[in-house]
Amino acid sequence: MDSMAAPEVAGTGDTSGREPTPAELDAIETEMPVIHAEVAFLDAQIAALDRVPGELDRRRLRRARRRVLTARRQLANRRTTGTTGGAA
Repeated sequence: MDSMAAPEVAGTGDTSGREPTPAELDAIETEMPVIHAEVAFLDAQIAALDRVPGELDRRRLRRARRRVLTARRQLANRRTTGTTGGAA
């Protein structure tokens, strides 16, 4: 009887079922501040969808947008200077 397991696909670019490499995990970790800021911005946008945005909603959206821009700027600066983090 043949095995029911899927055969290994070598060299075809099929990446399903593989674990991320340490380099990929490091890249994700480096981008986490941007990801968190974008999630917070999305949360603020979703909260403002249910009602007419008031002053507090507008402030929350502005703060969240500034956090996203700041996180993206810091990530871009880190990439251009070649630093990967650590103590400042």
